[in-house]
Amino acid sequence: MSGVATLWRLPGLATARSYKREWLRTDVTAGLVLTALLIPAGMGYAEAAGLPAYAGLWATIVPLTAYAVVGPSKILVLGPDSSLAPLIAAAVLPLAAVGDPEDALALAGILAVLVGAILVLGGFLRLGFVTELLSKPLRLGYLNAIALIVVIGQLPKLLGFSVDASGLFEEVGAIVTSVLDGKTDTVAAAMGFAGLVVIVAFRRWLARVPGVLVAVVGSIVVTAVLGLDDDIGMVGALPAGLPLPQYGGTDWNDVLSLLGPAAGIALIAFADSGVLSRTFAARRGEDVDGSTEMKAIGTANIASGLFGGFPISASGSRTPVAEQAGARTQLAGVVGAAAVLVFVLVAPGVTAYLPDATLAAVVIVAATALIDIFGMVRIWRLSKLEFGLAAAAFVGVALVGVLEGILVAIGLSFVAVVARAWQPYRTELVELEGTGFLDVTRHPEGRRIPGLVLVRFDAPLFFANGKIFAAHVRDVVAHSEPPVKWVVVAAEPITGLDTTAVDELIDLDRALESSSIRLVFAELKGPVKDKLIRFVVDGRFDEDRFFPTVESAVEAYRSVQSPPGSAPDSTPDRSGPE
Repeated sequence: MSGVATLWRLPGLATARSYKREWLRTDVTAGLVLTALLIPAGMGYAEAAGLPAYAGLWATIVPLTAYAVVGPSKILVLGPDSSLAPLIAAAVLPLAAVGDPEDALALAGILAVLVGAILVLGGFLRLGFVTELLSKPLRLGYLNAIALIVVIGQLPKLLGFSVDASGLFEEVGAIVTSVLDGKTDTVAAAMGFAGLVVIVAFRRWLARVPGVLVAVVGSIVVTAVLGLDDDIGMVGALPAGLPLPQYGGTDWNDVLSLLGPAAGIALIAFADSGVLSRTFAARRGEDVDGSTEMKAIGTANIASGLFGGFPISASGSRTPVAEQAGARTQLAGVVGAAAVLVFVLVAPGVTAYLPDATLAAVVIVAATALIDIFGMVRIWRLSKLEFGLAAAAFVGVALVGVLEGILVAIGLSFVAVVARAWQPYRTELVELEGTGFLDVTRHPEGRRIPGLVLVRFDAPLFFANGKIFAAHVRDVVAHSEPPVKWVVVAAEPITGLDTTAVDELIDLDRALESSSIRLVFAELKGPVKDKLIRFVVDGRFDEDRFFPTVESAVEAYRSVQSPPGSAPDSTPDRSGPE
């Protein structure tokens, strides 16, 4: 009974139980509208990944159906994606037998299963937070590089020839050489550029009509009428029947070789899907659990790999189409998948008249949507450091390799985090009448309290910055007049402490103590204060060293420094904040 109860809690089945009849028309309409994009986009991204075009259809049908059952988002559209295509090609093609598309497809299927398994495991372990490793600058640089890689990779097909080169510079050089040598096929190039013009024109002036569908259908009609199928490269007819797993030519060494790329693709796929899922759920006033989403994307990838597909993620171009067409539930995706299946079974020969150049145009237009020059300019204006991270991701992905570039960029992000904590902002505080204690660099009109130094250090204290903190305190003390009697650390920004930093604090306290200077802390968080007291075995930092606010610490100092016989205004509160 528990198994049945769990089954009924699956998001798709839960939606089916509460489905309203008035949603049916809009869901069916949205699914049929979606089909106009699913077919050309799926085939195009399959070719961009170095796989047979028809594989993109199975990588559309199967994941959409699987996600409709297990996916928490009601309108998220899954399928092949331009951001994953270069990663799949980089992982699969070096292992596949040269000129054997079926071998490449088998490896891509294994890759999808591995990606799915990693995501499902991550979902059960509640690891949705790992997508935060890809900050916005990294994603911006990565997507711009991906767009460049995809566009360059599709240019030979658009122009009607092929090149044998690896690496962005080599590929660009080979394309230029081929064009100068007159290898451009004018008929194929005409079809390709016509497709580009049609898609862009419809997107610009008649967005309600899917320009992609017009370009694809138009090219098929022109090819059939003029008999061009023997003159230029064609996608070819779809294979008959339903796909089955064909892993006979692969071995465990292939699986091991694909594990690393699978982890990278899983990270990218969920990062894109998670953001998209949350965005569209928020628009509808709904909430999506990240771990449930992770498991659902993983399940869809496993299903794709088992039935003739390859790794997939949520689509940033097809999901908005479903929303704008009125999709209310997962049924829209199921209708789209069913319509694509009907096309595969009823009219598999139609694609024999679809030019490669037209499909290249579809992919190029989709890839250019990833380009965000204004985003790069904005980051440059806001933060040179973050622009550097975006640029590093762009250069790494474009020139070194997709997976390698992403890993380098993530590594640079960690370095940037450490750098910020290693050299944080630190300052001296001064008293501003009627306001409180503020940064002296921003308020030079503030007043220093004679014999008292107030310092602030805006980072956790750890092995890399403990000496910097101590040097900052010593420097402020050395430049203070008259001689300092107390040092108060405004410690509210100090959110962490390790043993190395504790040793630095002890050395600093001893040095100050030798000069008759007392070191105290204000606003230090309870857990950090407890750790400091626990780590110092000689009881050096007792409760008298901690104050709940900077004001109470200053009041305590003034009460201690009051002339003999004078009474302090009040008894200072030494209880620290918890």
